[in-house]
Amino acid sequence: MTHDTDPTPNADAPYGASAHQPHTEGTQSPHDAAATEAEATAQGATETGAETPDRIAELEAEVAAMREKWVRAEAEMQNLRTRTKREIEDARQYATQKFARDVVEAAENLKRALASLPAPTEDEDGIIKSMREGIESTERSFIGILERNGIVAVDAQGKPFDANQHQAMAEQHSDEHPAGTVMQAWTPAWTLHGRLLKPAMVVVSKGQA
Repeated sequence: MTHDTDPTPNADAPYGASAHQPHTEGTQSPHDAAATEAEATAQGATETGAETPDRIAELEAEVAAMREKWVRAEAEMQNLRTRTKREIEDARQYATQKFARDVVEAAENLKRALASLPAPTEDEDGIIKSMREGIESTERSFIGILERNGIVAVDAQGKPFDANQHQAMAEQHSDEHPAGTVMQAWTPAWTLHGRLLKPAMVVVSKGQA
């Protein structure tokens, strides 16, 4: 039995190449393509490596600048928080300052009422004695209420004159008090949470005549 197909390989085909896979001239083999790509990658890496130090320095400078801005902004924000907290606290503590100044007038009037009574004696009238005791009790209670709310009386008697705490109403010569000393306090100094509310009305010594 004969076959029309010739089993003999094509004599024109190159050695090792199939007759059904003709060789195309100019086509790069896989090995050559890989070599070319590796060469290009190496060249690019060399060029990039030459620019890396400058780029790193530039990025470091940008990071330093951004960090400085952040630190400055954080400091400003902290100052703002501190200032706002202080203002809120001041507003809370001193919102009643005008009212407190009027209230201490009542305390001083109680003191004046006591001073207007006759000096206590053993045979004084019972009504006078009861009045004195009533006013003294009222004054103690009233002063206690003021102190619980941050309003404090500061006695100036015998202390060096302080223009921040005292208001000089008169000056007198004195053999007992050195010059510049408060020899008499008509009213105490009043403070509200440590801040001056009302200065003391005082008489200041001028020293010996």
